[in-house]
Amino acid sequence: MRLRVFVGIVLGMYFLAGGALARTYKVDKEHTNVGFTVKHLMISKVRGRFNDFNGEFVYDEKAKNFTAVKVTIDVSSIDTNEKDRDKHLRSPDFFGVDPKNPKAPGNTISFEMLSYTPSKAGGGKATGNITIKGIKKKIELEVDEGGFAKDPWGNERAAFTAKGKINRKDFGLNWNKVIEAGGIMVGDDVELLIEAQGIAQ
Repeated sequence: MRLRVFVGIVLGMYFLAGGALARTYKVDKEHTNVGFTVKHLMISKVRGRFNDFNGEFVYDEKAKNFTAVKVTIDVSSIDTNEKDRDKHLRSPDFFGVDPKNPKAPGNTISFEMLSYTPSKAGGGKATGNITIKGIKKKIELEVDEGGFAKDPWGNERAAFTAKGKINRKDFGLNWNKVIEAGGIMVGDDVELLIEAQGIAQ
C-alpha cells in the first residue's frame, strides 16, 4: 500500500510539473541576438540590437510547449553601429534612459509570456506582454524551434527564433522628422528578431 501511495505521489508530481522533459533554460547572452529593424527614409532598413539582457524559459521538449518565458533588456545597451544615433535613441526623444534613476521606465524593456500555442512542425505562437517606457501591450511572436544539443562541457542547450512586429508610437516613441520628398525619417513599424540559445539549469 505504501508503495502504491508513493508511486501515485511521484506520478502526480510528474504531471503537475508538465512532464519530465519540462526544463528551465537560462538565456546565454554570448549566443543570443536580440535584434530589430526599422525603416530609414522609407527606402531602407536600419538594423540594431541590445547587447545586455537576461532571461529564462521553461520548455517541454516532448510536448513542444513553452510554459514560461521572461526577458528583461537593458535599453542603454542599444547598438545600431552608429554612436550618435544610439545616443539619440537613449535620449528623451525616444526611450529616455536615465542612469541616475534605476526605476526610470525608459531604462528597461521586458517581456513575459502569457500563453503558447505549439504547432506540429515544432514552432508555435507565443502571446505575451511587452513593456516599453512603462507602457504594457500584448504582442504575438512567431516561434521556430532551432534544436537541442549538448556542448563540449556537458551543458544541455536549446535554441529558438522568435519574430514579431510592434508600432513604436504605441509605446511613446514618437520622434520623427519630415524629409524634403514628403516622407518621414523613421518608420513606425519595428520588426523584432530574437535568436535565442538557452542553457538547461
